[in-house]
Amino acid sequence: MIAKTDAAGGPGLLPEVLAFSSSLEQDRALLREDLVGSLAHLAMLSRQGIVPAEAARAIHDGLVGLWRDAESGVFVPAGEEDVHMAVEAELTRRLGDVAGFLHTGRSRNDQVALDLRLFVRERCADVLTGLAQLLDLLAARAEADRDVVLPAYTHRQRAQPISAGYWWTAYGAMFARDVEAVRFALGQVDASPLGVGAIAGTSLPTDRRIPQALLDFSRLTLNGLDTVGDRDFALDFVYASSRLLLHASRLATDVVDFTSSEFGFLVLDDAIACGSSLMPQKKNPDVFELVRGRSGQGIGALVQLFTTIKGLPGGYNRDLQEDRAPLLGTAANVLSVLGALRVAIPRIRFDADRCRAALERDYTQATDVAEALVKAGVPFRSAYRRVGTLVRKAQGAGLGLMQAQELAHSLDPELGVALASVGDVRASVAGKRSAGSTGPAEVERQIGALRDAAAEARAAAGTIPRLAQLFTTLAEGSR
Repeated sequence: MIAKTDAAGGPGLLPEVLAFSSSLEQDRALLREDLVGSLAHLAMLSRQGIVPAEAARAIHDGLVGLWRDAESGVFVPAGEEDVHMAVEAELTRRLGDVAGFLHTGRSRNDQVALDLRLFVRERCADVLTGLAQLLDLLAARAEADRDVVLPAYTHRQRAQPISAGYWWTAYGAMFARDVEAVRFALGQVDASPLGVGAIAGTSLPTDRRIPQALLDFSRLTLNGLDTVGDRDFALDFVYASSRLLLHASRLATDVVDFTSSEFGFLVLDDAIACGSSLMPQKKNPDVFELVRGRSGQGIGALVQLFTTIKGLPGGYNRDLQEDRAPLLGTAANVLSVLGALRVAIPRIRFDADRCRAALERDYTQATDVAEALVKAGVPFRSAYRRVGTLVRKAQGAGLGLMQAQELAHSLDPELGVALASVGDVRASVAGKRSAGSTGPAEVERQIGALRDAAAEARAAAGTIPRLAQLFTTLAEGSR
């Protein structure tokens, strides 16, 4: 495909067609990636003797000048179908016909594939850094709140006592899995597509391994026909980001509920609580509601990208231009949500008295009583039925489980002994021993695991080549 724009020469597109077909408004975000990729491609052309040395030096200096002018705001891509042609058109305006050497041996098809891979790789570093910060924060909150006890819920019904530290590490476990998902996406994006051309390669003596090494990819893509139509790496990133947003949404839902008058477990700092334009008493968890709302954008982006790709034949098709909105939008969205959580989480606190009160006149220790009977030699199912009978009798009498000592002894002396042995809700939490439980030793281990996951995320982010450093190396390197 030859773009019918100033960069390609020949008659221009109808304004209406250019407006409809242009992706420039969105893929201006890929300008830095495009310039870095062009510098690496130019270095290969020069080393292979495909572009004369004098022309290569002029183009190199032109690309470096465009980067610096873009950084200062002097150069803003305009007037073309996409950022790639805008760069070529501006380079041609500055250098004349010599700029035409730059596109030798490549197509916009492999060029955009490279730009998107560089973009995803850069955003993986940002998301991993954000996850590391969030995991450290959750570990710190878990440590600080481990002595607060509150009900855990199943089916949104009170289930068993847990520590607030355990509640925090539950969400930390979700975000730790997100580190794994982002690292998988990072592994998938780590292949250089540059040099496959439009679809079938080139007869020129190019060497794809040169830009691969300059851009610090671990491998080359296998097949050009596949490469130019491949957006699996984008799907992997959008999926990992969307799943992270789902986990953020689940945390946000708990916070929204727990800050309500009906629960009252969490209190919002005034610095993050929004009010009502009409009701002066309102203190709303808008930040967390918006975090929850943003997850819908992530899901929509994933579906949009899947739907764009699902019916395409092999090779490049212009439909793939529609990958920009879901990919670029998801990257911005997930980083925004990570930032909001890092600001908001330190500004909510548990009301320990309200949390404990929700446990003390309820029946959340029923399983502990059944397990006490099991320790005395009673089969669990029999113990379950006996405790269930006690719970129903206590409910009928308007008693909490731990206030039903006399009732338990009147029903079944062995049951009364078991109930007396359980202790208060703190004892219930402290008595848990199984791996992954709310027991103090296990919560400590989970906190350590979150810190390990944060360290792994930070280390992985640190190994990712960043665009600014790649530019510096290419700008200062051999021309």
